[in-house]
Amino acid sequence: MLHHMPDESVDTQNHRDRLLRLVKSLSPKVVTLVEQESSTNTATFLPRFIETMNYYLAVFESIDVTLPRDHKERINVEQHSLAREIVNLIACERAERVERHEPLGKWKSRFRMARFTPYPLSSYVNATIKTLMDSYCDKYSLEERDGALYLGWMDRALVAACAWR
Repeated sequence: MLHHMPDESVDTQNHRDRLLRLVKSLSPKVVTLVEQESSTNTATFLPRFIETMNYYLAVFESIDVTLPRDHKERINVEQHSLAREIVNLIACERAERVERHEPLGKWKSRFRMARFTPYPLSSYVNATIKTLMDSYCDKYSLEERDGALYLGWMDRALVAACAWR
């Protein structure tokens, strides 16, 4: 959801950071961030195109080993979710582009500016996730570093997760 909100690169009113400050004002016990590990928010067209192709190549390869190409759920996800994201990332500019992925480092900066502090992840949960992933395919990766969990395909991180309070 956060990556769909415009930030300072789109509008002088930074809705992303404003929402984070609003959430912080509610004094939550914990806030979990799970976002794509990709950098397409402020990139110009060519770097954004290359990043999008590399990112979604890894996504489609990871789907390819877990679901047959004629699987109904796979077709639904590819047509109604992934295809829409790719078209938006490549074909749209300024306010028309709603897919605005940022790497975890940028999200961490935003959370710190909103006065959140990192919250440690559970090693038990991480081990459970790793066991589940290994049952699908050994090319999936799970790495815990710098207080975050990175889910990837081969050498490419696809999703980053971390917790804040």
